[in-house]
Amino acid sequence: MHKSMKESLPGMGAIVADKGVAFRVWAPNADSVSVIGDFNDWNPDTDPMAEEKDGTWYAHVPQAKEGQLYLYHLKAFDKAFTRPDPRSRAMENSVGKSMIWKPKPELAGNDFTPPTLDQAIIYEMHIGTFNVPKGQKTGNFQSTIEKMPYLKNLGINVIEVMPCAEFAGDLSWGYNPACPYAVEISYGGPEGLLAFVKAAHEHDIAVIMDVVYNHFGPSDLALWQFDGWSENDK
Repeated sequence: MHKSMKESLPGMGAIVADKGVAFRVWAPNADSVSVIGDFNDWNPDTDPMAEEKDGTWYAHVPQAKEGQLYLYHLKAFDKAFTRPDPRSRAMENSVGKSMIWKPKPELAGNDFTPPTLDQAIIYEMHIGTFNVPKGQKTGNFQSTIEKMPYLKNLGINVIEVMPCAEFAGDLSWGYNPACPYAVEISYGGPEGLLAFVKAAHEHDIAVIMDVVYNHFGPSDLALWQFDGWSENDK
């Protein structure tokens, strides 16, 4: 049974609750939306979403749990299709399914205070090539953590991470984002990023992020025409 609109939880994407998971997505042009996933055998008839105001859709799925994969099933303009969650924080890959994820308490932030701007010594870093483990094609957050003492000895106090939102393939500069809220899975996903930030703070190093908001792609555009609408039928 789904929670009523009065009992709906705040937030967007997959919202892990005490019992189950709530889902909310913005799809103003859809006629109907349901959430499908590991928790309902990918059946679009099992967990329909209720339309809220401002074009959002909501459902609370008691049997859903962290770590499961899911998609949204939409009907619009006489078509039915699936889409990943635009607000998912973890993906199986840039054209794959969204993953229900919740940060672990042990990776929570601390009382770290970043340096003031006039005192910042910034090191720009590309996670995929900074420290590539032997036998692997790309580096990741964990392999970078291993180099924190080296970075500390350089005298830097800020790391600027080049874009790490989920992108096409496993190696990229990151300027071809596919899912803006999901952390690149080949780097270690959101859990890897939190561990990286925590390790940097433990070495008195702040972390800032290079982000891309003004364009996507050019490939792996699962969010393109998300709810079926397109400008001038393009």
